[in-house]
Amino acid sequence: MTIAISFDNSYSRLPERLFTRQAPVPVADPDWIALNDGLAREMGLDPDALRTDEGLRVFAGNAVPEGATPIAQLYAGHQFGSWNPQLGDGRQILLGEVVGPDGVRRDIALKGSGQTPYSRMGDGRAWVGPVIREYLMSEAMHALGVPTTRALAAVTTGEEVIREAALPGAILTRVAQSHIRVGTFQVLAARSDTEGLRALAEHTMARHFPSAGSVPELLAQMVARQAELIAQWMSLGFIHGVMNTDNCAVAGETIDYGPCAMMDVYHPARVFSSIDAHGRYAYGNQPQVALWNIAQFATSLVPLMPDQQKAVDDFTAIINRFADLYQAAWLRRFGAKLGLADPLPEDRALIEGLLTAMTREERDFTNSFRALAEDAPERATSDAEWIAAWRARGPDLAIAARANPQVIPRLHRIEAAITAALTGDLAPFEEMLGVVTRPFDPDPDLAKRYVDPPGEGDRVDRTFCGT
Repeated sequence: MTIAISFDNSYSRLPERLFTRQAPVPVADPDWIALNDGLAREMGLDPDALRTDEGLRVFAGNAVPEGATPIAQLYAGHQFGSWNPQLGDGRQILLGEVVGPDGVRRDIALKGSGQTPYSRMGDGRAWVGPVIREYLMSEAMHALGVPTTRALAAVTTGEEVIREAALPGAILTRVAQSHIRVGTFQVLAARSDTEGLRALAEHTMARHFPSAGSVPELLAQMVARQAELIAQWMSLGFIHGVMNTDNCAVAGETIDYGPCAMMDVYHPARVFSSIDAHGRYAYGNQPQVALWNIAQFATSLVPLMPDQQKAVDDFTAIINRFADLYQAAWLRRFGAKLGLADPLPEDRALIEGLLTAMTREERDFTNSFRALAEDAPERATSDAEWIAAWRARGPDLAIAARANPQVIPRLHRIEAAITAALTGDLAPFEEMLGVVTRPFDPDPDLAKRYVDPPGEGDRVDRTFCGT
């Protein structure tokens, strides 16, 4: 069966200084980890055709399908606040774009597909662990309603990569509305490439913000999307872990699931990433970091404006909208978690009171909020005054049930799936994938294993990028 992918590769028609044309590097002996049939159908692709030897070769980088224009994208970025003037796809090849039956344009990219001119000293490869983690996390986030990149396929390579030890290699096929990052704009602005910057801005508006008729409107709409996205993260206890500007997608999708995690025990200062030594990207800092990243995006747009001093003033006013937009989104989402259809400003104290109690009592984030949906607030907090105030507010348990998942992709379960996969056993990965992609109504026979937080011996306190 022949693979038919109707590529329409708009990004590769931009100025060539934004990327390098390069095919993925073939691997020795690929084999399947997973194929996402549902996503394939959304994209207008035939899962049966993809699940062939030819499809395996494509997802391994051993064959380039007709119509693809494989490229590695250029970008720069602030990494933990420090400027790096050139980054880029050091281990990813963008095969091209498809427009699905739903009218959505999506990138198809191979992550872990070998060295590129932007690899620096890296090998351009990935190992099984980060591939399984991103597959599980991104598909779980999609099921939770969060804008996110997704996983179309994952394969092993039949080769080893060297990290702390020799580990089995793997490649993830990542799908995104685009891979345009804040850092993509930054690299052009830093090089005073106004022509390239304008082409990128026009492309981004046409692709992601079609109602934006100007650069200030582009910025305003980007601000609104980021405010909504971060509020969603916060409402789920999600910690991205590495919110560098090169990991911030302009379209408003969650991208780059490296040292990410969802909290078990709630604490606003919680950090998992092994490289976040000072807590820059701690759970409670994420809104401020998002605002900082937006400011860097705005700075990169200033050269496009005829009056740059006026642009700075205008852009500052637009950036300052983020706080109100974020706070409104936060109140709406956390209000729903308490069962409030139309939360009022004074409900903020009720929400914050619960979070304070959860911190003090070391309560599990997901299970505490789910307890409210089950009319069991004593499982969320022992604070009788708070419970009385919540009941007096007249919560709607159906609203709380729709806002509070029963299961999340907990770190200890992800690590167990990875450990099993290292021995060739994919059953724990497949079982977990089936559970976390039904977060509000998991299979009751499996739910308890995935609802329970980790025991003392199973807790995972550190995550790693995996590069």
